[in-house]
Amino acid sequence: MADEMRIPVLYFICPQFWAWKHKRVYQLKDSVRYVACILPFEEELLKIHNINCSYVGHPIAEEITFELDRGSFARFFGLDPNKKWIGFFPGSRNNEITKMLPVFLQTAQKWNQTEYQMLFSKSHSVNHQLYMHLIEGHKNIKLIDGYNYEMMKYCELLICTSGTVTLEAAYIGTPLVICYKGSYLSYLIGRIFVRIKHIGLPNIVLDADLLPELIQGEMKPDNIYKAGMQILSDPEKNAQIRKELFKLRAMLSDKHPSQEMPKIVRYLLDTYG
Repeated sequence: MADEMRIPVLYFICPQFWAWKHKRVYQLKDSVRYVACILPFEEELLKIHNINCSYVGHPIAEEITFELDRGSFARFFGLDPNKKWIGFFPGSRNNEITKMLPVFLQTAQKWNQTEYQMLFSKSHSVNHQLYMHLIEGHKNIKLIDGYNYEMMKYCELLICTSGTVTLEAAYIGTPLVICYKGSYLSYLIGRIFVRIKHIGLPNIVLDADLLPELIQGEMKPDNIYKAGMQILSDPEKNAQIRKELFKLRAMLSDKHPSQEMPKIVRYLLDTYG
């Protein structure tokens, strides 16, 4: 409607057209005047379809900050500073928690508790009673409510449900295992219509098989533990992952949306105002 009224439409954070069929690109082209991309490869793909766009950097480059050092973080949550920490991010939606958290809890029991301490993130958007019910009886874990970025930074390894959290963790530079399990129907639909080979945003941005991805039936405690230990027990592999994640950080922080967006707005006002 805005375009029909000759009001220029600026789309910030466009839909993930690159994961689906090209129809979404054509819908985007017909409805907006300019697209501000937050992933580096989106600009090139949109320009192939003659869509006016530019890469403005990713918001996480401006959002991620740290309030606590490792010692303060340990004291605040009663953690053992002499142990290595493994962090679990089971999701931010109730349906994700229901599917992911029980598997993550089983996985946590496989690590040597004398060497490692298990940290579990609890999102504020998740039903508190549901979360507490699922973790009932699991005593060898520490619940971390808030301070996600500190948790990502100070853990040796992260086990994450696929989503924005994986990109945040990768930007911070901590190796991670990416997991996802949805309904069987959604999985079948994805197999039919999704045209990318990775589900994890870090792997998609880097266009590489850098981080392990465990999906649906592969997402079992034994497999998650094995993938995690392959990273923890191999210093060379660990260092290589961190090196590639540093490249990803450079890609995402090359520009900053707060600086680029006003320029685009001014351009649209000057051109169509």
